Amino acid sequence: MDLLPRSPGEFGSARYWDRFFRQRGQRPFEWYGAFPELCPVLHKYVRPRDKVLVVGCGNSELSEQMYDVGMCEDIVNIDVSDAVIRQMQERSRSKRPKMSYLLMDMLQMDFPDAHFQVVLDKGTLDAILTDEEEATLAKVDKMFAEISRVLQVGGRYLCVSLAQAHVLKKAVEYFSQEGWVVRVHQVAGSRDKQQFVLPVFVYVMTKFRKIPGSAPQILEICPEEQDKPMRVETVERLVAAVKDRQHYALLCSQLSKPPCGEQVSLDLCDKESGRPRYTLHVVDSPSLKPSRDNHFAIFIIPQGRETEWLFGTEEGRRQLATSAGFRRLVTVALHREQHYEGMAGIQAELSGKVMELAPPGLPARQQVPFVSVGGDIGVRTVRHRDTSTLSGEYVIEDVKGDGTCYFRRLIFLRNRNVVQSEARLLAPMPLPGQKKRRKDKKKPSPTEPPAAIDKSYLCCEHHKAMVAGLCLLGGPNPLPGTLLAVLVVGLGGGSLPVFIHDYFSQAHVAVVEIDPSMLEVATRWFGFSQDDRMQVHVSDGLDYVAKLAAEAPAQYDAIMFDVDSKDLTVGMSCPPPAFVEKPFLQKVKTTLKPEGVFVLNLVCRDARLKESVLATLREVFPLLYARRIEEEVNEILFCQPSPEGRRDPTELEARARALEGALRQPGRPWDSSYVLADMLQAIKIL
Repeated sequence: MDLLPRSPGEFGSARYWDRFFRQRGQRPFEWYGAFPELCPVLHKYVRPRDKVLVVGCGNSELSEQMYDVGMCEDIVNIDVSDAVIRQMQERSRSKRPKMSYLLMDMLQMDFPDAHFQVVLDKGTLDAILTDEEEATLAKVDKMFAEISRVLQVGGRYLCVSLAQAHVLKKAVEYFSQEGWVVRVHQVAGSRDKQQFVLPVFVYVMTKFRKIPGSAPQILEICPEEQDKPMRVETVERLVAAVKDRQHYALLCSQLSKPPCGEQVSLDLCDKESGRPRYTLHVVDSPSLKPSRDNHFAIFIIPQGRETEWLFGTEEGRRQLATSAGFRRLVTVALHREQHYEGMAGIQAELSGKVMELAPPGLPARQQVPFVSVGGDIGVRTVRHRDTSTLSGEYVIEDVKGDGTCYFRRLIFLRNRNVVQSEARLLAPMPLPGQKKRRKDKKKPSPTEPPAAIDKSYLCCEHHKAMVAGLCLLGGPNPLPGTLLAVLVVGLGGGSLPVFIHDYFSQAHVAVVEIDPSMLEVATRWFGFSQDDRMQVHVSDGLDYVAKLAAEAPAQYDAIMFDVDSKDLTVGMSCPPPAFVEKPFLQKVKTTLKPEGVFVLNLVCRDARLKESVLATLREVFPLLYARRIEEEVNEILFCQPSPEGRRDPTELEARARALEGALRQPGRPWDSSYVLADMLQAIKIL
């Protein structure tokens, strides 16, 4: 039986609806939104003594159910289909004497002005506003004008809708410009399988007398999980808020199907500020054999550790889910701008929402575990927040790692999931607002982050590889006591140049940093300092190297680039593209000594761009080595100006062990996990 119109425009045709209801017969047709779901919203705005007009009533049972439960009895239903009006009159004549059905076009109603307290529309606006053609919009304007005319001041127009963007925008703009208060309710959906995946909304437009001049618009949204409405400033933001909820419903629908292996992510925002509070990743492991207790779990990532490979990458989260042994694992990252009341508080806050992400077939009343590393939510303390004209907004934060280790991090908020610089901390330090403890009193609390910087520890694996690259320098052995001229472009927190300065006693290190704010950050928060062997030049690295090439060629034993790109639209986040263009690389080569080494930290996700960079480097430098950093995107490239500097793996390992032995001096701290030879084992010649 063909009940669908040949074109959307037929939804406004009385002839189509007559044919539709004759073919359908007595079976009620509900567009969407069954009475049990709509009832909580309708109860707020329909009073028993109200006179209610239902426009485009069709053969929906909504009016009958409102009447039968005692919500309201004085209900007038109108429709353009003579067939459905006669059908509904017959159905309700004896059972509902106070309710009437009239054949009438809502675009030209016979009712006097201000005759009703409520106008109810269930799907009628959606049926008419099928496009944004001029004729359609004119028809909708006429519909709104008639509804406004027959409503009393203080009356409510209740429109049940799927809230397509153009429909919502048209309704909200029209009535808000008329001075009405507009509130959008999301209807709580049935937990059973629904006819529509998209959620149902009710627009509540309350009529006020139009005030001359520019009265402020009152626009609100009321999500299904709360009664308190949230004020929004513009029509665009209201439409965007509804769109977010529609996307969430589609996501939940996708997750209610058998797992496909693709990871899904979403942000849950704070209700007051609208800022992200939790970032969730849903990870399915369909290959795991189902058992009674491995269906579903929630993993809370400790604060500050969301950037680690295991938690911050798709492959890491997949490995985490597999090792945890759950067929669906939801990882939850906590945001630095938010406050959390421990694991119990997070569980209470999330338990209802995460169940909407549960896998199909989850047993009824199944206990869903909340787990974490060590059973707590970690420690994150924001020490400093500021804005740089070049790098944008940034934060300095102390976070707790494994065991009792604390780390200080520099994060650029334009790329908040990337740690820009990191250093391990040593001595205890009170949290902001706490008084210092007396020396002879209580021991420091294990939750208090320490403050002194451990300069012997390189947190970043790519920094360890860059230092190991000094083994490629010419001469018998690159021993710490050897005179060494090193240029580092990119300061960050200063860990790399500080390590070279402290462990290579005869090294003279020049650092080039374009952002003066970063010099202040490194000095104040990361223990960086200058002396006769360590000098910082606040300059553009491109200009500085070009000047060196012109005025002082063959000056440096090693040149190291560890500089990030400010342009996030390029598939290469380190270095900026201009640093790997052939003319500039030739200047870098000119600045190097003949037996020197140029070390480049390359972070490039664009395979084609990466191959282009490598090809350019090979054109300029006859000898090119590469060291891929495991579990990271970073690849360290070691470039030498002469092919005679080529060394075989055995020689490299011997040089690395000799250098490490010289660096490990008695009484000098050394990270036992840092083995230079290991850094060079995976090196390969390109």
